[in-house]
Amino acid sequence: MAEREQLTWDGFGEASRTLARAILEDGFIPDVVVAIARGGLLPAGSIAYGLGIKNCGAINVEFYTGIGTVLDAPAVLPPELDMTYLAGRRVLLVDDVADSGRTLDLAVKLLIERGAEVRSVTIYTKPTTIVQPDYSWKATDLWIDFPWSWQGSVAEEDAAAAAAAAAAERSA
Repeated sequence: MAEREQLTWDGFGEASRTLARAILEDGFIPDVVVAIARGGLLPAGSIAYGLGIKNCGAINVEFYTGIGTVLDAPAVLPPELDMTYLAGRRVLLVDDVADSGRTLDLAVKLLIERGAEVRSVTIYTKPTTIVQPDYSWKATDLWIDFPWSWQGSVAEEDAAAAAAAAAAERSA
């Protein structure tokens, strides 16, 4: 198996606090923290705690469909974020990684179009990104195993176990 970047839960905590501190030291105090779902949900919550911000939301953007597999373009999915609320507000947009940067780019543009002042933050940034986040904890060119997703979903695990059990039953 190819080498991978391993983020542990402890590393995630360190990254979140380091990023929150960098944002505060920069003087940016967001009115709202917005996660790019799904990858940005846990980082957004953690960074919001670090900043002392309770006002949070999420924008649902799909791009990655699996390891290294993507749609032709990122797409916004329902439920939709109340964009009218964001006009004139300082928004911290959070994602787990700026890989191609296309998801981050789409979300930043959508928020700016709605009148928000936007800064972006990711835990990781890859050299392939088309847009640099305003804040990032670490750069890597490796596939990243996040502590919340590296094992895949329980649904996938259960389906694989059921398929294996069915195959074993047929061959018995």
